[in-house]
Formats: sequence, structure tokens, C-alpha cells
Amino acid sequence: MDKPTILIVEDEEKLASVLQDYLQQADYQTHMIHDGAEVMPWFNSNHCNLVLLDIMLPNKNGMELCKEIRHGSDVPIIMCTARIEEIDRLLGLELGADDYVCKPYSPREVVLRVKAILRRLQRASEPNPETVEESPIQLDGDKYKAFIHKNELELTAIEFQLLSMMVKEPGRIFSREQLMDNAYKDHRIVSDRTIDSHIKKLRKKIKTAADGKDYIHSVYGVGYKFEDKEDE
Repeated sequence: MDKPTILIVEDEEKLASVLQDYLQQADYQTHMIHDGAEVMPWFNSNHCNLVLLDIMLPNKNGMELCKEIRHGSDVPIIMCTARIEEIDRLLGLELGADDYVCKPYSPREVVLRVKAILRRLQRASEPNPETVEESPIQLDGDKYKAFIHKNELELTAIEFQLLSMMVKEPGRIFSREQLMDNAYKDHRIVSDRTIDSHIKKLRKKIKTAADGKDYIHSVYGVGYKFEDKEDE
């Protein structure tokens, strides 16, 4: 089996080289790009399993690139930034990023984040056939994709993980804390607003693919559940 490929987009060449060394020691293949304008031409012609994407880049910034990548791909994206304002973190997630790390960071921490996301995808790709096969939503474990009546949902890694968690136990109400713990195994501080943002986007994608039908329902004051019924 081929090693997973990590695309490192970082204009600080020394930092990119350090990240590359750590990732290669962790048994990943890597490719480095230092100029924002070179990212999409490479991305559209090559395969990678995850993108480490710095925000401050020459010629095209990471926010723009995240939006362009997400427009046609659900590859996991980790945003790397020296900006610590909450609005930037939330904006990165709104654009479709799966995670973020703030500079200065430990290369070991980045490797752990990469492993965590790819491991979550692997776990989410192993559905329980007794529940998932009967669901209107089908999960493709090999490609980390979800379908409704053969209509593909373009999901981020976090969205796929949240959907998989709920689809496996239809009718069960998951609190925001449970969803956060499942999506962020490192127990970082993540606000309810962030989870609500992910769920909002997930519901929108499902309703678009399912002709307006909403399978994820909010339970006031508690959390969310997956259920196969029309909204009342």
C-alpha cells in the first residue's frame, strides 16, 4: 500500500523542511510548495491525502486556496497560522478546513494532528452494516464519501466523521460535547459555535442532495440526532 501523501504549503522554507522531515519519519510522503500561486496547478494534477495550508502566503493566501480546494475536493485541510484571533479560526472552518494549528507550534503536534484526522477517516470508513445499509445515507468507506440515493455529498473530513457517528445510531441524540469529543480526539477547546457551524453546513449539503429533506434534527437544549423522517 502506498504511503499517504501530505502537501505542505508553507512559505517559510526552513519550517517547511522541518515539517517534511517529521512527516517522513512518521512514514508519510510529502510535497512542499512555498508560493500560493503554485498550489492549485499542482493540486489539480496530483494526488494527496491531506493538505497542511499556511494562511500567509505570497501571491495567493491560504483562505483563498482553502476555498478553491474545497470547491472540488473533500481532501482534509489543516490550516496553519500565526493569527490567533477567533474570527480567523472560525473563518477557516467556515471555508471548509478540518482543523487548524497556531504558530509557533511543535512539528510533533502537527504530525499528531495529521495522524488523528487520517485515523478518524479510517474509523469512519468502517460502518456497521446492520444500521448503515438500511439508512438512506450510504457511506463509502474506501473513498470516505457519503451518498443519498446515489447523490454524492461533498463532505469535509470533520463533516464525514460527524455524519458517520450519527448514521450508525439513528434516533440517538448526541450532545455537542459528544460530537466534539468524537471529532476532536485531542480534547482541545472547541466552542459550541464551531460544532453548530459544521452541522449547519452538513445539513445544507444533505438537504440539497435530498430534494429538501432534512435527516439531521436539532433537539433544543440537547444536541442533534439523525432520523429518517420529514420535517414537521
